[in-house]
Amino acid sequence: MKILKLTILFLIINFSALAIGSWLMNNGPISEWYVQLNKAPWTPDGWVFGVAWTTIMICFSIYLAYVFKDNNSKSLKLLFAIQVFLNVVWNYAFFNQHQIGLGLLIIFLLTLVVFYFFFKYNIKTFKYLLLPYMVWLCLATSLNAYIYLFN
Repeated sequence: MKILKLTILFLIINFSALAIGSWLMNNGPISEWYVQLNKAPWTPDGWVFGVAWTTIMICFSIYLAYVFKDNNSKSLKLLFAIQVFLNVVWNYAFFNQHQIGLGLLIIFLLTLVVFYFFFKYNIKTFKYLLLPYMVWLCLATSLNAYIYLFN
């Protein structure tokens, strides 16, 4: 029962962070600024982002429930808070403020944080629930880097 409650809590937090990030990016991917950018040839269609983030946050929430069940330390809470902050603020920096370099730094730091979760909080096979997040962040970092280098 504790796992279910924690999973629901993290689903609420993670999807709220996504909603805040979406709100902060203004028109984001449909803005004239973004549409005019030279984007990587491997940039997925827009609908892929919604499917990816939904999958990522479901998997991440389940993973977090198991991690927090056994370890509710201040350092774990801080790491999670940093992850939420970086995830939200990237949208604002990149899409709203058009700070591509700052966005690249933020997404790189977010990637490091998620990889740290994977290696530090090694909860049996549940750590593999982080793989979609890790793969997506590598892809997203490459997309951000391409935009930084070619615009």
